[in-house]
Amino acid sequence: MRASLVEMKSGQSGVIVEIMGGPRMIARLDALGFRLNKRVRKVSSMMMRGPVVAEVDGFRIAIGYGMALRIIVEVMA
Repeated sequence: MRASLVEMKSGQSGVIVEIMGGPRMIARLDALGFRLNKRVRKVSSMMMRGPVVAEVDGFRIAIGYGMALRIIVEVMA
């Protein structure tokens, strides 16, 4: 099942299969560790379009709602 990082439930993990954005946004996410075929786990999110906290390579990273919405993950059951 594919879902954006925003749509995932806390604790779910998966593999990043697509990043929908321009070259600058892709470069910014790459610098944070969000790359294609990288395993990611959603830690938590705030209500009302707040930041999303995800874990990549053992690091917890908070990103904005808009960026998290553009990260598409193949969610593992």
